[in-house]
Amino acid sequence: MLAKPRTLVLQKRLFRLKSFNTHTNRASKFIVHCNSQITKHGRNGNLKEAESFFSRMPHKNVISWTAILTAYYENGHIAKAREMFDKMPQKTTASYNAMITAYTRSKPMMMREASKLFAEMTERNSVSYATMITGLARAGMMDNAEELYLETPLEWRDPVCSNALISGHLKVGRLEEAIRIFEGMVKRDVVSWSSMIDGYCKKEKIDHARELFEKMPERNVVTWTAMIDGHMKMGCYEVGFGLFLRMRNEAFVQVNSMMLTVMFEACGELGKYKEGIQMHGLVSRVGFQFDVFLGNAVITMYSRFGFVDEARKIFDMMTKKDVVSWNSLIACYVQNDEVEDAYVLFEKTPKKDVISWTTMITGFSSKGKMGKSIELFRMMPKQDDIAWTAVISGFVGNMEYEEAIYWFIEMVRKMVRPNPLTLSTVLSASAGLATLKQGLLIHTLVLKMGMEFDLSIQNSLVSMYTKCGNVADGHQIFMSIKSPNIVSFNTMITGFAQNGFGEEALELFHKMLNEGQKPNQITFLGVLSACTHAGLLEQGWNHFRSMQSLYQIDPGPHHYACMVDLLGRAGFLDDAIDLIHSMPCEPHSGIWGALLGASGMHLRLDVAKLAAQQLLELEPDNAASYAVLSYLYSSAGRKSDSEKLRMAQRLKGVKKSPGCSWIIV
Repeated sequence: MLAKPRTLVLQKRLFRLKSFNTHTNRASKFIVHCNSQITKHGRNGNLKEAESFFSRMPHKNVISWTAILTAYYENGHIAKAREMFDKMPQKTTASYNAMITAYTRSKPMMMREASKLFAEMTERNSVSYATMITGLARAGMMDNAEELYLETPLEWRDPVCSNALISGHLKVGRLEEAIRIFEGMVKRDVVSWSSMIDGYCKKEKIDHARELFEKMPERNVVTWTAMIDGHMKMGCYEVGFGLFLRMRNEAFVQVNSMMLTVMFEACGELGKYKEGIQMHGLVSRVGFQFDVFLGNAVITMYSRFGFVDEARKIFDMMTKKDVVSWNSLIACYVQNDEVEDAYVLFEKTPKKDVISWTTMITGFSSKGKMGKSIELFRMMPKQDDIAWTAVISGFVGNMEYEEAIYWFIEMVRKMVRPNPLTLSTVLSASAGLATLKQGLLIHTLVLKMGMEFDLSIQNSLVSMYTKCGNVADGHQIFMSIKSPNIVSFNTMITGFAQNGFGEEALELFHKMLNEGQKPNQITFLGVLSACTHAGLLEQGWNHFRSMQSLYQIDPGPHHYACMVDLLGRAGFLDDAIDLIHSMPCEPHSGIWGALLGASGMHLRLDVAKLAAQQLLELEPDNAASYAVLSYLYSSAGRKSDSEKLRMAQRLKGVKKSPGCSWIIV
């Protein structure tokens, strides 16, 4: 009889236990659900939803507190995240790691708070050390990061902590230190290799990067992108394209938006429109959506090709656009001389930034509409140094040098700090006016601002001094440049040539070649001009012929003008005529003007007639043709012909422009 009651008691206990477990399971599932919702809404920026789920939870575990803490810092509320951390009834290593992560991803000054929390931790794991080292490296505190790295247990260093330290060293340009860490690693992953390859590429050590790339046991899309981008930025476009094709053929790597962006940028910079169109076709075949970054890159590429309609189609296809998208298409219109269409789009732009405004200012100034540029400038919510520079540059581009200097003075009065481009531009204005006094004042300002070692400013100073006739100071500035580029050499060679120092110009040209610099069209203009002023006919011919034979540079009309002038001055007028007839393009007025001047110098009436006839067809109001012919007729004793020519000049109303000169008072 006692068995029944015992059985009933046991059944009741089992029922209660089952009910408790069911309730516990439900509560546990609810907590898991809420935790996942807090995480999801936090990542999506829906902080109020995350807070709502957290506040409705009757029971919270450590994961709940950590999730809401993370949601706060991911949305920029560091103080609120710390408040949650302090309220946590129980803290784990994961909680500490989350709060330390919040500090390391905030401002560098927050690293002090992160360090305090790290010191408080009773238990640390590999994530704790990796997070702190990453934060210190991001803040540029590399000595502290190195110190902590040495304290990290050996089994936790590789690869995460080592990768963080490598990334930090590369960020501040310490390639040798990064190499030291990399070579000391026992275990490397694809991030380790990719970081080093990217570091080598950024230091332009492309051969070292390629060597490392070929040794990699495994490559991902980041590695391929770093390697291809490195070659592209070094100007090795063919190798970069070859690597992309190799990746497509031999690697099981999924092309991503970043990789395609690199390729589109390279196609645009190199002018490879066929390859660019093929890349666009690949995007369509693979089914890529034109996200913001990719869409912007394609717009820029088509802009460089001059394909405005294609750029507009991509723009219209993009479901999401940022300010860069609008600016890219505005710039496309401006660069292709469709300024009015650019302005229509500019007015529709929902959110304009300084680039939007300055692009339009530059566009109107390129059309000579400085009034409209100034109107837009005054409408800007805030005029920064970039906007001021755009206006000053516009005046310089339109050869309104006095206005450029006036606006520069206004900029300084408004307490807007000039940038290197501003100073280079206003120095160009001083050079255009040949106002040495003004140039000296700007040079003084450059010294006060500590910008005397900026290469663009140094080049502009060389140009300003030489154009003002002060070759000695120009050469002194040139000699102070640590690593002169092609612009530096061209400026100094041209400065020597324009001031009659032909031998010095040619000597500098040979020095440039010995240093491995490749000459361009501007270089040869300076060299041929130097030969002309120094009367070096044979050298001039040699340099002219070498343009195509040695450097694959097609001579332009200005190079032919220099050669005609050189041959004419030396008395080889027939050779000059033969050279003109051999030109692949129509000779401009400067070429016929050079021939006309030489014919007057050597009393060649027949050549003068030919040159004057051609010159009058191009410039009917050019009085020089009448003057030289009249002089030659008189010299040949044909005074009646000279009188007839002067009569024809008066009847046509052609007047000689009066000479002028100026001084700065």
